[in-house]
Amino acid sequence: MKKTLWVFLSILVISVLSACGSSEGAASGDEKKELVLGGTIPYSDMLKEGVKPYLEELGYTVTVKEFNDYVQPNIALDNGSLDANLFQHLVYMEAFAEENDMKLSSVITVPTAPIGIYSNKYKALDDIEKGSTVAIANDPTNLARGLTVFADNGVIEFSSDVDPLKATVKDITSNPKELKFEPVEAAQLPRTLESVDLAAINGNFAISAGLDLTTAIVRDKLPENIINRVVVNTEDLDKQYVKDIKEAIQSDEFKKVIEEKFRGFHKPDWMSE
Repeated sequence: MKKTLWVFLSILVISVLSACGSSEGAASGDEKKELVLGGTIPYSDMLKEGVKPYLEELGYTVTVKEFNDYVQPNIALDNGSLDANLFQHLVYMEAFAEENDMKLSSVITVPTAPIGIYSNKYKALDDIEKGSTVAIANDPTNLARGLTVFADNGVIEFSSDVDPLKATVKDITSNPKELKFEPVEAAQLPRTLESVDLAAINGNFAISAGLDLTTAIVRDKLPENIINRVVVNTEDLDKQYVKDIKEAIQSDEFKKVIEEKFRGFHKPDWMSE
């Protein structure tokens, strides 16, 4: 009887230990190893050249999906088509998440192409004639950024109590050149250069249209909350693949890619430390 009981207990212990081992194996096996990352140009290229190779060295299979607007990358992230995206700054992310009832979180900031004022007609702001038309982004945060470039360079003025990150055309208190601002979808701004006098164009769309960032008449100064960043669903923030994406961006390999292929981009504070 005692011998039978001993055999039974031994089998029970072995079974429990085996179950624990299987559980741990399943947990490690359940770690996501196939990633789909999304971004607009040039951030999709930044992912392909500066992030994907590093993650593949860690054993991931990585697909980079390119978008041509500022709406679909967050929708794709929210519905699970993407694991992370790279195209937006903090102000835009928070506003979009609130408006669309999403829970999005920032992972790490990256070098960002500034908004620039471009023109096929003028070479300098002093050359701008009265009544000139200006194409500007129609989404609130990028519209404010475009207007702020003009304000920072003395072309227009805002009321002193206006938050520059939330400024609209209605907040302009001084416009001596009587500029006419025409809101346009951000992705379409480069195409407007043939029909307007000036355009405030986001750096990524300027690059995708073949414009050289250095040809802008002026460019904006980027505070930290306007620098683009990797974004994930908040529920995924602590997952291993997110930590590995952050590690990839902090790597020497990533910094080398930035120095060689993304010159003129504004670097976040952490890269300058």
